[in-house]
Amino acid sequence: METAQKISRSFQPEPVLRSIFIEAELEHRQIQQMFDMLGWGDLPEDLKYTIKEDVKGYIDELEGNYSTNCPLVQRRRESVDFWVNSFKDGICSLENALEALKTTRLR
Repeated sequence: METAQKISRSFQPEPVLRSIFIEAELEHRQIQQMFDMLGWGDLPEDLKYTIKEDVKGYIDELEGNYSTNCPLVQRRRESVDFWVNSFKDGICSLENALEALKTTRLR
């Protein structure tokens, strides 16, 4: 155990790697703040991970990076809101909410 601690203390990431870690930490804090603002800070991590990209979209739009009137985006947002609130209100299980909100990625 002592050896592992010595290695981790002596490890000095390259400047590029350090900047990647800093960016990831900043993004994580922003996303967590948005979850808290939405009242979703206490959601299980599985559910947060499933809707993370949606929450990042909320952040981008609030920062003025883009605005969309796309009906498909609006429908997805309504779906996220519905399933998250249904889970929080005890109307559905975590598994049901995760299954309903799961997306397939295009390759």
